[in-house]
Amino acid sequence: MSTQRQPVPAPQQGVRSMFFGGKQKKGDPLQERIDCLIGPGTSIEGDLIFTGGLRIDGAIRGDVTVSDVKAGTLVIGDGGRIEGDVRVSHVIVYGEIVGTIYATGLVDLRANARIAGDVHYDALEMQAGAEITGHLVKNKQAGAAA
Repeated sequence: MSTQRQPVPAPQQGVRSMFFGGKQKKGDPLQERIDCLIGPGTSIEGDLIFTGGLRIDGAIRGDVTVSDVKAGTLVIGDGGRIEGDVRVSHVIVYGEIVGTIYATGLVDLRANARIAGDVHYDALEMQAGAEITGHLVKNKQAGAAA
């Protein structure tokens, strides 16, 4: 009997895994795989609605929204650019967003991230070198006094 070993896939950049920097939790949107890729050189004009995980290495001119705001991760690669509002649960930014970010969970801004607009967030991670031209707005907790 011959036994063939299956190759182990490399972790995707910007996505946490059990072995590479993060505890795996069932149902954690950051654990979702990337279901769709908009590659370099691709340009989309118009609003985009997605489910699961989306990585953008191209350009989008329009709003980007996850269909279920409780579960969806958006990754904007180094060459990725969005001109429009972003409405997601989690977003990891290596590239650029010109518009307002509305995140119900984590906003993770990497060193080369450039944001021109307000950032509404529940949790925020920002590496040295990331830039925001706009306001940081912490989401109000449910049941909190106004």
